[in-house]
Amino acid sequence: MERESMEYDVVIVGAGPSGLAAAIRLKQLAAEGDREIGVCIVEKGSEVGAHILSGAIAETRALDELLPDWANLGAPLNTPVTDDRFLYLTASAAIRLPTPPSMNNHGNFVVSLGNLCRWLAEQAEGLGVEIYPGFAAAEVLYDDAGRVKGVATGDMGIGKDGEPGPNHQPGVELHAAYTLFAEGCRGSLSKTLIERFGLDKNSDPQTYGIGIKELWEVAPEKHKPGHVVHTIGWPLTSDTYGGSFIYHLEDNQVAVGFVIGLDYANPYLSPFDEMQRFKLHPTVKPLLEGGRRIAYGARALIEGGFQSIPDLCFAGGALIGDAAGIMNVPKIKGSHTAIKSGMVAAEAAFDALGSDAGARPELTAYPSSLKQSWLWAELKKVRNIRPSFRWGLWAGLVLSAIDTYLFAGHAPWTLHHHADHETMQKAAGARKIEYPKPDGEITFDKPSSVYLSNTNHEEDQPVHLQLKDLDAPLAVNLADYDGPEVRFCPAGVYEFVEEEGKPRLQINAQNCVHCKTCDIKDPGQNINWVVPEGGGGPNYPNM
Repeated sequence: MERESMEYDVVIVGAGPSGLAAAIRLKQLAAEGDREIGVCIVEKGSEVGAHILSGAIAETRALDELLPDWANLGAPLNTPVTDDRFLYLTASAAIRLPTPPSMNNHGNFVVSLGNLCRWLAEQAEGLGVEIYPGFAAAEVLYDDAGRVKGVATGDMGIGKDGEPGPNHQPGVELHAAYTLFAEGCRGSLSKTLIERFGLDKNSDPQTYGIGIKELWEVAPEKHKPGHVVHTIGWPLTSDTYGGSFIYHLEDNQVAVGFVIGLDYANPYLSPFDEMQRFKLHPTVKPLLEGGRRIAYGARALIEGGFQSIPDLCFAGGALIGDAAGIMNVPKIKGSHTAIKSGMVAAEAAFDALGSDAGARPELTAYPSSLKQSWLWAELKKVRNIRPSFRWGLWAGLVLSAIDTYLFAGHAPWTLHHHADHETMQKAAGARKIEYPKPDGEITFDKPSSVYLSNTNHEEDQPVHLQLKDLDAPLAVNLADYDGPEVRFCPAGVYEFVEEEGKPRLQINAQNCVHCKTCDIKDPGQNINWVVPEGGGGPNYPNM
């Protein structure tokens, strides 16, 4: 069955902050220049914001540039930060430390990034952008010269056997002069583009973290709107990068999250269980007692920063936002940088569309302009902070302090990254970790957590977690690392079951919250995450 095709000037993959900002900016420029430009966004989530997961504290610098009147337009930035605290935790105490300059949130807002994206989508649609949620871009399309000419959405109604079922609907081809990939961290198509065009040949390996977040409704007397807490230390050992955040939003809601760098070494570490254990700390547990957990989610974060940014453009398109690695890691903020990158890419695409008919030059003006912007200077200034922690917490704090206070971000050196999947030690030499059993009040298990993420996939579809080597889970992962996928997945997707007296890896793909951790951390890079049917995955409210 042939696929239908639709023609646009620009197609954008992903309705996150960067994709929506790019679409808005394109339409603004078109209106200013009295030109018609067709812009389309495809989003794999069931609605805009369904797959958006972030802390989040929003810095408005880029939003001020994109939509200066955002307050009057009703942007959901309702809770200004009132208080910043930075704590070092031991098992029983909390020691307040000076707040690092990068984590000073004066003038910022505690937000739901999902709700901010929903609002940005309204602004985009008001300008004439076509947004199609529930359609997953599954394939990059190329012309005869090898130039990207758009994307194809995935077929619907393909059975587990890979054959079309009774409700089969072929995907649609979306053709464009330029395609902007705004898929977020470890985007499945972006990954293929980086490989095909060698976009990472001049950059460090990308490195990642996993963020696990819960939204709680707490007792009114414990709620402090705008109160912000970050912690380092317990329950992590000093050789593992990570920490927590506690953000008080409006309506007695508190976001509680935990982030762990995916370069951790111990195969027995479980990010999910570290997060649950963190909530038992004597400074955290009282806040949650008597409250109610109302949402759960997990998502990988892109942490490579300045030195891991790949080449950003190629024939027919560009990478923007987290797909491009553009996040300020020490700030734990990527939405303002995502919005800015989307705007700059849009300006380059607009100018290119106005060039000689049919020329369609590569968008080299995008990285060139980005390097002249405040975004590039901001990322360069903090480039050494994250890699400082490869030598452990204390060395990382000392090196970060030297870089920040002595050199003001202008040290005459740049520290480098290594790939996260290379760092895991064999199980034989690793320390086993005993985690407390969930109590069902403060701490919980994975099934009840996934339930709160509203995750759903059509069951009769091919498994979207593909194994390159079917023997590797047993021969490598189980034999050498004692099955780390059981622990690094925050959704219980992977489990080893006994079958006729022998272990077998079972993949519960319907539980997948699209965090991408397995694609990143699998020690043999044997797991390939591809998009399931559009509309599947989590449905996050207020996250």
